Amino acid sequence: MPVNILYRERELSHIVTDVEPKAIVVSEPLSVSCPVWNIGELSEASRSLPLTRPPRDINGDTPAMIVYTSGTTGAAKGAVLSHNNLAANTLALITLWQITASDRFLLTLPLFHVHGLGLGVHLWLVSGCRMRLLERLDPATAEQTFLEFRPTLFFGVPTMYVRLNQIERAAAAEIGRSMRLFVSGSAPLPVQVLEEFRSLFGQTILERYGMSETLINMSNPYVGERRPGTVGLPVAGVSIRLLDNEGRQVKDGEVGQVYVQGANVFKEYWRNGEATERAFSDGYFRTGDLAVRSPDGYYELRGRASDLIISGGYNIYPREIEEFLQLQPEISEAAVVGAPDPVWGEVPVAYVVRTQPFDPTDIQARCKASLASFKMPRSIHVVEQLPRNAMGKVAKKELLQRT
Repeated sequence: MPVNILYRERELSHIVTDVEPKAIVVSEPLSVSCPVWNIGELSEASRSLPLTRPPRDINGDTPAMIVYTSGTTGAAKGAVLSHNNLAANTLALITLWQITASDRFLLTLPLFHVHGLGLGVHLWLVSGCRMRLLERLDPATAEQTFLEFRPTLFFGVPTMYVRLNQIERAAAAEIGRSMRLFVSGSAPLPVQVLEEFRSLFGQTILERYGMSETLINMSNPYVGERRPGTVGLPVAGVSIRLLDNEGRQVKDGEVGQVYVQGANVFKEYWRNGEATERAFSDGYFRTGDLAVRSPDGYYELRGRASDLIISGGYNIYPREIEEFLQLQPEISEAAVVGAPDPVWGEVPVAYVVRTQPFDPTDIQARCKASLASFKMPRSIHVVEQLPRNAMGKVAKKELLQRT
């Protein structure tokens, strides 16, 4: 059971009480109501253990890990992933992304998240490639790390690619020549970040879509078009439905909620039968994410269903406005939330990180000229940075508290 190192006492207490672990492995002292094992002492003790495999009565359906969700809609829930879940997804991605023992894999993602642990570690173990594991990607040494290790494979979140885009062009081109595949996930990758990266590194980032409960559901192809702004097509063995609020299939080009079925999908939330029952419909997992499907099968995410803004009866998808705002030269990052309004119910409000001063009314006019008038942000707030969680997702709940 991986645990976010940024969690505080209240969050840790909830997880420890919920899962009742036999022990917690730590590198530093921790005050919790269960035994604590020091990782250094365990490592030293392991030297005297026999090399034979310990007998265990398990099969593919035996739980392999419990991954706690970020808890954006209440207390975090523990998604129980089985050995089969991990094996099915790992084999599908090794095949899709053509990972082999000859790859050199640079992994700088935290191992308390499925992106680093469920994907990174398991793809390394099964492929047998060489991996360098770092605690984090240090912007000050990123260029040197890439040039010294010469990886062919790298997984990152959008904020990492924003930082990599700051590497000098000649060094970026040299790094790109030895690379085979850059993968991005855990949060939407802005199109302009992808385009800038491609110009610098000569590589097109492959964007994919996954969740703690399902591992990876969709991916742009390794061979074929990596379409900017999309998460590609369903991974082998994964079935996708896009349904409206009444549970009806939506047409191509229409927004619907993503439902997922496959060997990658978890079975239950730990000790939470009520949440498990709510999460499934007709054998499909209700992701809570909104997406639109193109006629040729590519999916574009439109944000969380819980982020949907309903203004005067019109549905507004924040990501559409965010992407437009981020195309403006004065804005590097944007997040749109719904603010209460006595007339319209909700109205869109934008929070942006700027690259240069601007007149908010000018930005609003551009929005109104390119988007439906009801999608224009009623106000634009400049912030030094957007609040994000450990995996780079914008914490919109914090922005709502500022509205």
